[in-house]
Amino acid sequence: MFDSLDALLLARIQFAFTVSFHFIFPAFSIGLASYLAVLEGLWLKTGKQLYLDLFKYWLKIFAIAFAMGVVSGIVMSYQFGTNWSVFSDITGPILGPLMAYEVLTAFFLEAGFLGVMLFGMNRVGKKLHFTATLMVAVGTFISAFWILSVNSWMHTPVGFTTGANGQLLPEASWFEIVFNPSFPYRLVHTVIAAYLTTAFVVGGVAAWHLLKDKTNGHARKMFSMAMWMAALVAPIQIFAGDMHGLNTMEHQPQKVMAMEGHYESHPEGAPLYLFGIPNDEEQRLDYAIGIPKLSSLILKHELDAPLAGLDTIPDEDQPPVLPVFFAFRVMVGIGFAMLGIGVWSMFARYRKKLYDWPWLHRAAVLMGPSGFVAVIAGWITTEVGRQPFTVYGVLRTAQSASPLDAPAVAASLIAFVVIYFAVFGAGTWYILRLMSHPPHLGEKGVKRTEKGPVRTAGITPGPTQNPGRGNEPLPDHEVAPAE
Repeated sequence: MFDSLDALLLARIQFAFTVSFHFIFPAFSIGLASYLAVLEGLWLKTGKQLYLDLFKYWLKIFAIAFAMGVVSGIVMSYQFGTNWSVFSDITGPILGPLMAYEVLTAFFLEAGFLGVMLFGMNRVGKKLHFTATLMVAVGTFISAFWILSVNSWMHTPVGFTTGANGQLLPEASWFEIVFNPSFPYRLVHTVIAAYLTTAFVVGGVAAWHLLKDKTNGHARKMFSMAMWMAALVAPIQIFAGDMHGLNTMEHQPQKVMAMEGHYESHPEGAPLYLFGIPNDEEQRLDYAIGIPKLSSLILKHELDAPLAGLDTIPDEDQPPVLPVFFAFRVMVGIGFAMLGIGVWSMFARYRKKLYDWPWLHRAAVLMGPSGFVAVIAGWITTEVGRQPFTVYGVLRTAQSASPLDAPAVAASLIAFVVIYFAVFGAGTWYILRLMSHPPHLGEKGVKRTEKGPVRTAGITPGPTQNPGRGNEPLPDHEVAPAE
């Protein structure tokens, strides 16, 4: 039944599906790890129980999100060898070491300290536990560093040569490869997006509980911290996004043309299209609504600056405009909505009504998942805008896929869809269930059973033994308490 389908298209759909699921978890865990470090640091500095309660409240949510991010990321790695083996073979000498560095630095750092962070609050000193929390936060950032370096090199490939067997080989300095032209902009834009995603989740949860009880001190503190983040960081993100766009125009001009909907060149200033329906077949933007010359002002800082259009790009090198055009507007629209919430919260704070305006709280609840939508829209803009290349200007997507038949790819795609919605749907439901309960005084952290961690290899021990009593279990009062 799948013989009539295109194996390449199915492989692209499968990777898009799995990476979309995966991306939302690191986008949350990167920001949440830093938020946990801030909360624990404030607890150590002030001694206030409230910060410890919030730390334990979000620690449980972080543990689940982190686990789902790791699992979904492993699946993506396997796809490089199954559906994209040619891509892996050609780019392996460059991308392989970079991804290995991510494992050897970030993943090992996170794995080494995560257990202490989750279960060590009552087993190690406060400073050592805070150090573990910091190391996990640093590990999430280092992971983003290496993965974004890999992704950025695929967009702006430099420092390589083509070997006799067709492989792309490092030519001079690894520094040039790692810090490729688009990497600094992409790193800043993506990490800030992760922080804003977390801030609006925290703000949405806090607003939900404030609508039920505006005297809840824990919810008030969460909401205040989240709104400070929105007010101060959203403007920085808009500026960073603008700088990233200018960098993209320099190195990937046809992506910006697709983002702007510029099928035609504009020698005397290009309009900023607010809406339209891209028509790739006719090479025009139907039902276009725009502001004259504003695109030239934004991109080149001159009203009459000329801007080239897709009519200067060969048809076979043009990205699909429709998904890029609309995804870009979703991302930018959410960014300005975040800025609006931040400004609104500052006005409420000035009026001393931050916890008393229910419409602000309703808006914050509505904006709670907005960060996830924005990062997915940004990913679509970036990755679909790179098409028809996997390595921009060097390796085409059609040349990167494994020689598989459509039924084989379709079968794995169906399996992924079923398993992902079941497993990650259940995990997401449990996270939402945890969020539905308000944080309170004496919040419990991640629980550890009396039997200790589950062992998956080696000899499984029997019941906890008490030296000098034979096989008699320890009395309840001698068992280490759960945290």
